[in-house]
Amino acid sequence: MSMLERVRAQESTRLEQDTARATREHERAVLDRLRSDLIERLGLSVVSALAGSQDETGARRELSVALESLLNTRAYGDVPAQDHGRLTREVLDGILGLGPLQPLLDDATVTEVMVNGVQSLFYECGGALHPAQRVFDSPDQIMMVVDRILAPLGRRLDESSPIVNARLANGYRVNAVLAGVGIDGPYVTIRKFSDRITSLARLVELQALPAWYAELLRWAVRMRADVAVAGGTGSGKTTLLNALSCEIDPGERIVTIEDSAELKFTSHPHVVRLEAREASIEGQGRVTIRDLVINSLRMRPDRIVVGEVRGEECVDMLQAMNTGHDGSLTTLHAGSADEAVLRLVLMARFGMDLPTAVIEEQVATAIDVIVMARRMADGSRVIADLSAVHRGEDGGVELEPLVAFDAQERSWQLVQEPAWVQQALAAGACSPEEVRTWRAQCCS
Repeated sequence: MSMLERVRAQESTRLEQDTARATREHERAVLDRLRSDLIERLGLSVVSALAGSQDETGARRELSVALESLLNTRAYGDVPAQDHGRLTREVLDGILGLGPLQPLLDDATVTEVMVNGVQSLFYECGGALHPAQRVFDSPDQIMMVVDRILAPLGRRLDESSPIVNARLANGYRVNAVLAGVGIDGPYVTIRKFSDRITSLARLVELQALPAWYAELLRWAVRMRADVAVAGGTGSGKTTLLNALSCEIDPGERIVTIEDSAELKFTSHPHVVRLEAREASIEGQGRVTIRDLVINSLRMRPDRIVVGEVRGEECVDMLQAMNTGHDGSLTTLHAGSADEAVLRLVLMARFGMDLPTAVIEEQVATAIDVIVMARRMADGSRVIADLSAVHRGEDGGVELEPLVAFDAQERSWQLVQEPAWVQQALAAGACSPEEVRTWRAQCCS
């Protein structure tokens, strides 16, 4: 490209950016004017009452009529008719909903929403990140939405509490960071959890793992193996944990322990759900994961499910698994089974001042299986390698590969048949015909 062509290309890009900026500014001016005219026509008290109404559908319907009436007046004659519906939705989202976040939260295909300060809003869909068409115009607008999210939860984001983690009533997980702590903030991240993936069968349908692998995991849960699900952020650990939890016998009492309640038990009849809690504004009332793990042992659990271990509560979880609570499940961040063992040892040392060899002994006798969840380059999630955990001959932890995953071929191979297959057969958890069929599938 010649110098002249390069200059022309830069001028063209600059012109497009200026045009887009002018269009956004004009739309913001129209939205501000429309909002002001609506308040003037109906009165601030009426609009405020509708905004606080429990009947959001009725409030939207009533305000939509008023907005459409305004848009059909001469004052808005320069606004194209095809834009009326979009402008109405944006005004209503600002008054009744969460502004630019509302259409993304209403979209079932969106799995995560990320506000990176003003003029930067992204969302995850199909495992890939996309820039949103609508963005926030000012930090005040972001803070207004954050306040609307946190107020029903009795939480707030301010100088005394510059980082907030919370859970919405629908189960979505929210993290908010105040400007100052966040250089270009405020920042808001909302993780949505879908109700569509609640079983191993559904994961098989999504090609996250083959049917024979799902059957292997099902038998592991039924034979009360202690399972740790490891993987990176967004790899599907919680989804897999939920699917595994649904394989627990309905006659057992389950106690779940989570930072933010995300696990769903729609059909299990006996589940006790515990959730950690941050301190109040006065600095009181904090309940940690470790507090909940210790307390769960007094609640007569058949199984303990810890949403994620990330600190000193690891030692209490390991001790629970070693003292009769077989079949417990948990997740942790790790890139491989070896890293998972190392992290478990390091986390346990936060809560137990003992030599590494002793803690490794605890890990080796507490955890039976480590299953890896993995996020692929195209954004899809798979259930990757599976390893059995044993105590080494000289002490410490020894890992035995059971299932190997080939990322390039996206294929799974049974490396070693685990002991719980024969145990399931002996216990009547599966029939000889089921085992023969399974062996034919995994070896084909």
